[in-house]
Amino acid sequence: MTGNPAKKGLDGYMKQLQQHPLRTKAITAGVITAISDIVSQKLSGIQKIQIRRLLLKVLFGCAYLGPFGHFFHMLLDKIFKGKKDPKTVAKKVVFEQLTSSPINNILFMVYYGCVVEGRPWSQVKRKLKTDYPSVQLTAWTFWPVFGWINYQYVPLHLRVVFQSMIGFCWGIFLNLRARTALQTIKSS
Repeated sequence: MTGNPAKKGLDGYMKQLQQHPLRTKAITAGVITAISDIVSQKLSGIQKIQIRRLLLKVLFGCAYLGPFGHFFHMLLDKIFKGKKDPKTVAKKVVFEQLTSSPINNILFMVYYGCVVEGRPWSQVKRKLKTDYPSVQLTAWTFWPVFGWINYQYVPLHLRVVFQSMIGFCWGIFLNLRARTALQTIKSS
């Protein structure tokens, strides 16, 4: 009997997550970032996938998003001693939204503009001034609900994976927003 391939795959993934949590979360964030970028490219009308852009986005997911999330969630669990009562969950969500959310959005926008798009710092800085406030306000309406679910119901070892899956949609939004903002700057 061969068994269910999906169950075997999930079991294998969970084993890797347990044995090599940082590496597995980094790779997961990279893969989900790649899929999000492919969807973003297609939605923004790019006919042929831009491989350089895709690889740079994978690098961001693997080198930053996965590891940052891994250590951030571990830190929060230490600070709040793993508690999941509503008051503590609310504190975790507020803490996350006031610290990692602004940092992650700024870093993404700078990385996207300077590295992925290769824009001069002056253009990226203008884009940050014009678009960052609305991106962050949108983040504060989008992420708290998922943060609550993450801290209330998702076990610590799966929080980065859950966040990466939700980040799939957020990544599409940021990609389309960054691209539109840069096109606006180029034409002005």
